[in-house]
Amino acid sequence: MTFAAAMPYALIIIGCVLLYYGAEWLVGASAKLAARFGVTPFIVGITIVGFGTSAPEFVVSVQATLACSGDIAVGNVLGSNIFNTAVVLGLSALICPILINRQLFKFDIPALIIASLITWYFLTDGIVQIWEGIILMIVFVGYMAYSIINSKKDGSGASDSDDDNDRAEGKNVSIPQNAILIIIGLALLIGGANLLVIRAVDLARSWGVSEAVIGLTIIAFGTSLPEVAASAVAAFKKHSDIAIGNVVGSNMFNILLILGTIGAMGPTAAHGIATRDLLFMVGINLMLFIPLFAKSILNRLIGTAFIGVYATYIFMIVRTAGA
Repeated sequence: MTFAAAMPYALIIIGCVLLYYGAEWLVGASAKLAARFGVTPFIVGITIVGFGTSAPEFVVSVQATLACSGDIAVGNVLGSNIFNTAVVLGLSALICPILINRQLFKFDIPALIIASLITWYFLTDGIVQIWEGIILMIVFVGYMAYSIINSKKDGSGASDSDDDNDRAEGKNVSIPQNAILIIIGLALLIGGANLLVIRAVDLARSWGVSEAVIGLTIIAFGTSLPEVAASAVAAFKKHSDIAIGNVVGSNMFNILLILGTIGAMGPTAAHGIATRDLLFMVGINLMLFIPLFAKSILNRLIGTAFIGVYATYIFMIVRTAGA
């Protein structure tokens, strides 16, 4: 194999290494800062970790919108949401069963489902209008404000058994040092994801795959790799609230802020997005209520079911694309 032919594979390996170390530093530093300032791990998950790991989705969707590739921009958002809930949480549960705080079932998960339904309604005509984008952004600001205020009032979201140890450790660690690790971790996550995405998109286009399919699958997978790395590491370290907070925060960020931003930039057409894609996005988020019947634990069996649903979705996309 020539050097030129081996380069894409080398970039993939480098991307994976960047993702691993980026997630390791991001999750570790975020957990310590949460303990240092008395902020619940869940809030850290939906803000610092959730926003940070969604940065690739934001950059890719905005760039695609500017390039008049609405199918890629919107497909990336929907595909990332489906992937986050089904695969990221599914893999995290396989690593370590995730205890879901009751507050999530009362507010955050219903809010995510409502946001998904609003998105479905706005996309029924295949276009995200400017006023629709503005509404999505306003809803996002309201959600974040309520979550942060409510967390300070009742301290909801803290469920990890080692919170006391983390709090003690956090007081002994430099705030600037952890802040720097978070920034470096985010940079590594974004850089690693970009290395993987660029080659995958070029390959898919050379195969003649539609832009909607590229956005829903390859780009969505690539831009969601930071979420995979961050939540997997959080699950391994038994930071359940960060693991699920990352997914919930990323999903809300994707469909409300990112979709809102590209809509506000001007009417964004995405006629390649099918009703099937919207149905799967809403359906997989509805499945987040299943752990209620398992003592609020997202166990390995449920995690496997989530991954199975995603495999079915990909099979349907591939079958349709090949028809």
